[in-house]
Amino acid sequence: MMNRLSKIIETAKSRTRRVVLPEGTDRRVIEAASIIGEQRIAEVTLIGNPNEIDAIAKEGSFDISGIAVLNPADSDRQQKMAPILYEARKHKGISEARALTMISNPLLMGASLVRAGMTDGMVAGATHPTADVVRSALQLVGKKPDSKIVSSFFLMQHELPHQAIQGTALYADCGMVIEPNPEELACIAIDSADSAADLAGIDPKVALLSFSTAGSAEHANVARVREAGDIVSRLRPDIKLMTEVQFDAAIVPEILEKKAPQIKITAPANVFIFPDLQSGNIGYKIAQRIGGVQAIGPVLQGLNKPINDLSRGCSVTDIVNLVAVTAVQASD
Repeated sequence: MMNRLSKIIETAKSRTRRVVLPEGTDRRVIEAASIIGEQRIAEVTLIGNPNEIDAIAKEGSFDISGIAVLNPADSDRQQKMAPILYEARKHKGISEARALTMISNPLLMGASLVRAGMTDGMVAGATHPTADVVRSALQLVGKKPDSKIVSSFFLMQHELPHQAIQGTALYADCGMVIEPNPEELACIAIDSADSAADLAGIDPKVALLSFSTAGSAEHANVARVREAGDIVSRLRPDIKLMTEVQFDAAIVPEILEKKAPQIKITAPANVFIFPDLQSGNIGYKIAQRIGGVQAIGPVLQGLNKPINDLSRGCSVTDIVNLVAVTAVQASD
C-alpha cells in the first residue's frame, strides 16, 4: 500500500508547482534539485552564484540543465525584485534604496518571488537558522488572516512493526513556538488538525499531550493544556479531541480506557500536540532517532503562502520530501 508521503509526492508530480530554493550553492540542495527535476516533482529555481552552482553540479554529476538559476548579485535582478520587498516593508520605514540593498539576501529574494507569485513556494533552512527563514516568510508573505500564530509540524511516518501506531501522524509544534499560551496551543491544535486532513489526507484525531491524563495531576502546566482543549472544543466542535492525555493513553486503547473512560475518542490519536517546544522537539527526535520513525519537516502552517523550513542537518531526501510537501500545500 502506498504510504502518505508517496501519495504527497505523486500529487506534487501531477500539479507542477514552482518552488524556489534560495540556498542554491549548498551541495545537498543542488543534488536534491537534480532529483526533483528528474522526477518532475516540481519546477525548481535555485538562487546563488551560477558559476559556483555549475561547478558543484559538475563535480557531483548532478543534472541541473533544466533548472532555473537566479544570481542574487545580478543588478538587473535586484532592480526587478527590490520593489516587491519595498512594497511589503515600506510600512516599517524601509526606503527604496534600503530595499535594493536588502534584496541581495537570498532568503528575501526567494520570499519576494513567492509574494509576487513568480514561484508558488519556498524551502530553505539547509544553511540558515529557522529564525531567519521564518522572519523572511513573515516579512514577505505574512500570516493567514484567520490564523493567530505561525507554527510548525512534522509529518511522521510509522511503518516498522514495533511501532505502537502505524501510518502517518502529525507532531506539533516541534520547531517554532517555545511556550504557547492556551490560545496559541489551541490554534496550533486546530491548524494541525486541518493540515492533517488537507495535506496528509487523514481523518484527524487530536491529542493534547500532558504529563497528566484526565485530572490525574494538578499543575499550572496541566491547566494550560486543559484550557487549550476547552478553546478547541468551543471553536471547532467538529474536531475529534482528547484533552489532557499522556502519550501512552493517546496511542494505546486499553490504557486510555483505564485512565480516562470518559474520553469517547478511541486511541490511537494521529495528531499529537505537545505542550511546549522543548517536549515537542525532544519527542520527535526520540521517535526519529531511536524509534525509527521517518520525520518530514518542519512544515510551517499559518502563512499566506507556503514557505517551509529545513533542519541544517537535513539530508538530500529531506529536501526532496519537503519540496513535495510545499508543492502540495501550494495546490490547496
